[in-house]
Amino acid sequence: MQAPDTIEIRRLRVSAHIGVPDDERADVQTLLVTIRMTPSQGFDGLSDEISRTVDYYAVSLEIQSLASSRPRHLIETLAIDIANHLLGNYPLEAVAITIEKHILPDTECVAVHLERRR
Repeated sequence: MQAPDTIEIRRLRVSAHIGVPDDERADVQTLLVTIRMTPSQGFDGLSDEISRTVDYYAVSLEIQSLASSRPRHLIETLAIDIANHLLGNYPLEAVAITIEKHILPDTECVAVHLERRR
């Protein structure tokens, strides 16, 4: 079986008020978000027309806006919000979201990953 066609946005920088302690959430943090989207239609039927695919530029702007729209305690919550937004607004079969947060000393990052299907 052939792997599904996917569109991926890697390590998109988003600004968010996020964190469990109030003082952490008070400051804007930069998170890195990777989004892997499986469109409902494979690439073979696109006929080189953007209207037949997912506009990844529009997706990137929406994710940046969503991340900054309200404070959250957990990056897990932001991942769920992004997945729900994408599945609710785009012709996608599935999404996979990874969010990286650079918060712990002596680590490259803390990351969460989720996958959701329609």
